[in-house]
Amino acid sequence: MSSGSPLISKSATGGRSQAIELSVVMPCLNEAATVGPCVEQIRQTLEKHNISGEIIVADNGSVDGSREIAQNLGARVVPVESKGYGSALMGGIAAAQGKYVVMGDADCSYDFTQIPRFLEKLRSGHDLVMGNRFQGGIKPGAMPPLHQYFGNPLLTGIGRLFFDAPCRDFYCGLRGFTKTAFNRMDLRTTGMEFASEMVVKASLFRMSVCEVPTTLSPDGRPGKSHMRSWHDGFRGLRFLLLYSPRWLFLYPGVALLLIGLVTALWLLPGPRRVGGTFLDIHTLLYAVVAILIGFQAILFALFTKVFGMSEGLLPEDPRLDRVFRLFSLEKGLIAGAALLLLGIGIASYSAYIWNRAGFGPMNPFVLVRFVAAALASITLGVQIVLSSFFVSILGLARR
Repeated sequence: MSSGSPLISKSATGGRSQAIELSVVMPCLNEAATVGPCVEQIRQTLEKHNISGEIIVADNGSVDGSREIAQNLGARVVPVESKGYGSALMGGIAAAQGKYVVMGDADCSYDFTQIPRFLEKLRSGHDLVMGNRFQGGIKPGAMPPLHQYFGNPLLTGIGRLFFDAPCRDFYCGLRGFTKTAFNRMDLRTTGMEFASEMVVKASLFRMSVCEVPTTLSPDGRPGKSHMRSWHDGFRGLRFLLLYSPRWLFLYPGVALLLIGLVTALWLLPGPRRVGGTFLDIHTLLYAVVAILIGFQAILFALFTKVFGMSEGLLPEDPRLDRVFRLFSLEKGLIAGAALLLLGIGIASYSAYIWNRAGFGPMNPFVLVRFVAAALASITLGVQIVLSSFFVSILGLARR
C-alpha cells in the first residue's frame, strides 16, 4: 500500500492535471534529516519547468519519521519490506506511473535541479541517462578518496572493458530511464549491485545510453553512511565477474588451454633446454593439468552462458544460437568417445611397452610421456561426454 497523493504539475494553460510523464523515485531508510529538503527541491524543479510528475519515496523500514515527513510534503510513500538498496528502488519503480523515471538518493548528495537535463535526454530517445560525478564535480568531503581515486575508477574501468559500456561513472546514483527499458532489463539484484546491474543490462541489450554531468555534495545525513566500502566494493566486483562468463571463465580457460597444449606438444618428443633450464616430464605434467583446467573453464563459460540466456539474466547471443544449431548430443558423444578411445589406445601401448620390459622398472622419462598423453585424452573425452549431456539438459528449455 502506498500513502499520500502524487505531486502532479499543472498545465501552464488550463490549470488541469496532466498525465504523469516523470516519476522521481528515492530509496529511503531513516533519512528524516534529508528526505524533506530532497522532496521540496524536486517539487520546485517540477513546477519551475512545468513537468508533469510525481515524487515517490520508497521506504525500506524507516523508524525515524521519514515516511511522515515525505508524505506531509506531498510525496507518495511506498513501503518496501524487502531490505536492500535494490529492493527499495524496485518497489518504488514498480509503483511509478510515469513514462520516464529518475532515481536518486534521499541524502541531499545529488542536485535534483538537474532533472530537466535527464528528462531532455530521455525525451530525445535514450533508454538510460547516467549522471557523471567526475565530469560535473565532486565537492570536498562528498566522496572518500578510496572511492574517488581507486574504487569507482577501477570498477567502472572493469565494467567498460567487460561490457563495452559507454558510462564513465558506473555508480552514480542519479540516473534516468524509460519505464519500458527498465521492465526489459528485468533487474534481479537487491543490494548495491542494483546500480551496476542496470548499466550492465542496458549495455548487454544494446540500449541507448548517454551521460550528463552532475555534481555530488557531502551526505547530509547524521551518522554513518549505509555503504560499506570494501564489502560493497567486493560485491560490485563479484557481480561484474558473474555477469561476464567470457572474462571469468572463457578467456582464462582459452589462455590456459593454449599454453598447456603448446607446452605439452613441445615436450612430448623429449626434454628441452631453455637457456640454463632443463625442462622434462615434470613440466609436461603441469602442462597437462593446464590443459584440463583450461578446458573445464571453457565448459563453465558455455554452461553459464546457456543458463543465463535461458533464465533471462543474459540477452540472446546469435553466435551461441548458431552453435546450438550445429551441436547435438550425438555429435558430442562421438567426439568424446573418439578422444576416450585414443587415450585408451595410448594407455594400452604404454602397457605393451611395460610388458616388453617384463613389467619391471622402466625409465620414467619415457613411459610418463605416454601416460600423460593417455590421461589427458581420456579425461578430455569423459568431460566432453558428460558436458554434452549437461548442455543438452540446459538446452531443453530453449528448444
